[in-house]
Amino acid sequence: MRRFENKVAFITGGNSGIGKAAAILIAREGAKVMIVDIQENLETLEAIRKEGTEAEFFKCDVSDAEQMKAAVEAAVSTFGSLDVALNNAGIVDASPIHEKTIEEWNRVLNINLGGIFYGMKYQIVQMRKQSTGGAIVNMGSIMSQVAEQGIGAYASSKHGLVGLTKVAALENATHNIRVNAIGPGYIETPLLMDNSASGTEYRSYMESKHAMKRLGRPEEIATAFLFLASDDASFCTGAYLPVDGGYLIQ
Repeated sequence: MRRFENKVAFITGGNSGIGKAAAILIAREGAKVMIVDIQENLETLEAIRKEGTEAEFFKCDVSDAEQMKAAVEAAVSTFGSLDVALNNAGIVDASPIHEKTIEEWNRVLNINLGGIFYGMKYQIVQMRKQSTGGAIVNMGSIMSQVAEQGIGAYASSKHGLVGLTKVAALENATHNIRVNAIGPGYIETPLLMDNSASGTEYRSYMESKHAMKRLGRPEEIATAFLFLASDDASFCTGAYLPVDGGYLIQ
């Protein structure tokens, strides 16, 4: 039997990069999937349906609490429950603190940290109603542990995400709800490549930061998500799992 047969998965940022890979892989494992994204792109939806699995798309700005509430409610009304959530949507900033605008700071924090809070707030309410509980995975970063210049808002949001994950895990440990976080290294996704200089020189620089001397693939993060969301990780909650090609050990 597939690991997520008859389960319902809710994935933000599900139309590109890690979110897209996670949605497709969990569908292959039997889950019905609600894809949540601000981008109206039906590629993920179509790919999942080709796997013979049910899926729907819900357009949502994760920084808007009411939209997140509506997205969770849509998943439950469509599929009947909410068993797995991946809070994955995020953006990055690119300016030093003394030059960063208030608008840039607020936008990054509202999406990257506010979106996690709003997602968990309504996901937990639903999961507490269910005798089966659920599993929540929040997408952090290696920048949940370290820092680089120019990404003050991003690093702050990702550090904060780990604390929020731990608190949620403590509050829900006796309600059969597990909450964990993943810390990807640099992954070859649109978020990374669209916010970076182009060319082989930049790519080589990014690869050199990892002990394995390469970028990660979205599927490599998605498989870690499947582990944390599955019964294979039944005694795991409040954890931060680096999947970073050895970035943090150097």
